[in-house]
Amino acid sequence: MINTGTQMDLEVKGVAATSRSQIQPFFGRKKPLQQRWTSESWTNQNSCPPVVPRLDLGSLVDSDDEDQNTIPENLPAPTDKYKLKYQQSKTEIKESYKQYSQRNAENTKSNVTHKQSPRNKIDEKCVQDEEANTDDLTTLDRKALLQEGYADNPCDKQQRARKLDAEIVAAEKKKQIVAEQVMIDHLSRAVISDPEQNLAIEQKESDHILPDSKMTPLRFRKRTLHETKIRTHSTLTENVLSHKLQFDGRILSRNGRDACRELIGFFFTHDQSLTIYEYRQFGKNRTNVLPFIQKSIYNHQCGRRKGKQYRLGDFYVGATLTFFSSDHLSLPESIKENTLLKLRITNIDQIALDSLKTASVEQEDDIIIQETNDRLVFKAIQDVLKEKLHKRGVRILTGLGKYFQQLDKEGNGLLDKADFKQALKVFHLEVSEKDFESAWLILNDNGNGKVDYGEFKRGIIGEMNEYRKSYVRKAFMKLDFNKSGSVPIINIRKCYCAKKHSQVISGHSTEEEIKSSFLETLKVACSKSDEVSYGEFEDYYEGLSIGIVDDEDFVNILRTPWGI
Repeated sequence: MINTGTQMDLEVKGVAATSRSQIQPFFGRKKPLQQRWTSESWTNQNSCPPVVPRLDLGSLVDSDDEDQNTIPENLPAPTDKYKLKYQQSKTEIKESYKQYSQRNAENTKSNVTHKQSPRNKIDEKCVQDEEANTDDLTTLDRKALLQEGYADNPCDKQQRARKLDAEIVAAEKKKQIVAEQVMIDHLSRAVISDPEQNLAIEQKESDHILPDSKMTPLRFRKRTLHETKIRTHSTLTENVLSHKLQFDGRILSRNGRDACRELIGFFFTHDQSLTIYEYRQFGKNRTNVLPFIQKSIYNHQCGRRKGKQYRLGDFYVGATLTFFSSDHLSLPESIKENTLLKLRITNIDQIALDSLKTASVEQEDDIIIQETNDRLVFKAIQDVLKEKLHKRGVRILTGLGKYFQQLDKEGNGLLDKADFKQALKVFHLEVSEKDFESAWLILNDNGNGKVDYGEFKRGIIGEMNEYRKSYVRKAFMKLDFNKSGSVPIINIRKCYCAKKHSQVISGHSTEEEIKSSFLETLKVACSKSDEVSYGEFEDYYEGLSIGIVDDEDFVNILRTPWGI
């Protein structure tokens, strides 16, 4: 039994603790007295004193006299990095409070005066996103401009050169596969479709001769192979088909699945016909080459050359080919939703083009002069807006994309003149009335009063060249491995790598800070919070491209973080 003289005083706030001797065991019989632990035996086995000091819980209560704002001494001075973070946070808080005040004032005013229409609500929201002071760079602009840090990033030139050589070899292999399939399709079709090929079989069927009982039935025999006439009336031969111009193309679409299709086209000079094939790859070893546009003679369906037949001079990098979607039944349903199918030539066999131009003579016409004047009209407008978009391209281009989608209630991508005028006003893109009317006259060539807003953006603001866009598509195709046309934000976060950013290398920022800045600016372009479509992804880099002069600098901005 524990000595009462050494009994521990465990009384806490008026509640007395029960001594060890008073505790009854939960089950079992008591042990003999000799086997029980005593304070003396416990002391002999342990060097610690048997008496535990009183636990003073009252000392843990916060004292009113204690200074809660005591600052430890000898703290190191804050670094420039955290000073910059503090200033950015301070600026963001001020801007958010300013927006909140303006929003409350505008809502109060609108509630007193009149009820807002849906159109006015869209304009108000976009004006708030655009922010009141458009002359200064916003936090969104600064975060977007951080992506330019990849432009001057040192890289392994030898490794990049090897990768580029491998890409060129793979592209040439694709083109060769498609060219061989085109020759096989059209030469075999010419022979099989010749009416004279059936003469031998028709002659046998006309002879009413009973078949020999020992002869194999006709349905089991391999027919027409040894009876085919090699000489046909068709003039289509391998030599004739070899006089062709090969080019790469893409579909002008905001749909990711359609925009990333690999198209290879051929223009044949012997009859001025053209055909377009699609190269599709399933896994690493399985490929498929199918006709996308059947071989035939086609005409322009819009523009200055509307109704005129395609000729050799219409094929160059950046040219647009137009077709009626209803004329091609094998097209995907997403393409048939639009009246016109527009294809952009992204690459061309320049050697074959120069050779064919030397052999053919094409006369100059007035349409070439008109098209040159049209380009000058758009160039003048783009030069006026270029300075406005130089550092704010991402914010304005992504904002315009969302604004047009909100106005497009029918979902066909067409808007009227008033919508475009209002959009330029909301985003403070000042264009003179004369220039706007000249551009509208060119864009509205069919006279129905509606224009595709993709065409409007390309005409008024301009677009990056096809070399840059090819890398935008490469990056999106790497992210969209399911070929669904949209990429979840979580996949973008996983694939984005900021290790080679200049600020990360210098130690001014961390990888997570650069990644978060990119995702914040990209999410502003998205209509859905959890995924990014191809059109929104393209708008982001379209805006970033405006402020970058050198093509290789822009390519590094895509190649380095995405590993393409």
